[in-house]
Amino acid sequence: MEPTSAYTPSPTRYDAMTYNRCGSSGLKLPAISLGCWHNFGDHTPFETMRQLTRTAFDHGITHFDLANNYGPEPGSAERNVGQLLRTDFAAHRDELIISTKAGYEMWPGPYGDLGSRKYLIASLDQSLKRLGLDYVDIFYHHRMDPETPLEETMGALAQIVASGKALYVGLSNYDGPTLEKAAAILNEMHVPFIINQNRYNIFDRTVERNGLKETSQRLGLGLITFSPLDQGLLTDRYLDGVIPTDSRIATDGRFLHAGALTEDKLKQIHDLNNIAAMRGQTLAEMALAWLLHDDAVTSVLVGASKPEQLLANLKALENTEFTDRELSVIKFISLA
Repeated sequence: MEPTSAYTPSPTRYDAMTYNRCGSSGLKLPAISLGCWHNFGDHTPFETMRQLTRTAFDHGITHFDLANNYGPEPGSAERNVGQLLRTDFAAHRDELIISTKAGYEMWPGPYGDLGSRKYLIASLDQSLKRLGLDYVDIFYHHRMDPETPLEETMGALAQIVASGKALYVGLSNYDGPTLEKAAAILNEMHVPFIINQNRYNIFDRTVERNGLKETSQRLGLGLITFSPLDQGLLTDRYLDGVIPTDSRIATDGRFLHAGALTEDKLKQIHDLNNIAAMRGQTLAEMALAWLLHDDAVTSVLVGASKPEQLLANLKALENTEFTDRELSVIKFISLA
């Protein structure tokens, strides 16, 4: 049995955080949530993960977001967070929202990804074992599956809730029209579908173009956004056009390539940074605040790799108001 780590959370942890209701549901999420994608795999020192989760919880971040294949290696993020839940947060499970997902490849063979009933239920069973939990608070289907009838995928989500393995369900990486069809099926089965998770930031406005944002808001669903800093482009890391040796481009390169730093992109970054400076914010703070000001956005996922980054991200909550002119200029720059 793992020893319980001596950890007493801050008694003021809920004082400064904003909590938003997920659409018309009764569940609230913190305005900023902790994403466990790149930063909770086995390549990260366990003590760093411990300090990240403690810092998050001490500042009112009650939501830890995972997926079956987060790592690297796939499954390692759930296993590492599971250990922390047992050692550091055993007394605080009911103060936490734990979410996970399935949809991308997790194991070899024809049954290890997408949206079949077999895959979704088997994957969640594995996730619960890694996390050491009886249930997760939110379980997502992680991406649209054109090869599986939508009724089957939604039926699997309904079965998962009925079995007690998840309290609520969500959809991730869907578009507006598919979301509307899925919501109709889930509503008919009385499944507590409450939230969508999609990529959204100043540079990537896909959810505005594909109907996801409008449909989600119209149907009374929450929206939680990931990649709010566009893999680091919406920070001061690349302002001088040089790629730092410890940057995501240099160390990973799967989701952000050096070719992304074109002259036009660097000009956009500089222009946005100037607006942030006039607001008294860093570019990263402004990019997060831009999402947080939007009534359609329930929570913003941040993927900090160290506690100092997490604390810097939390500063965005200090100023989430924008003038119409600021919003207009940001839109003009980002879409130029």
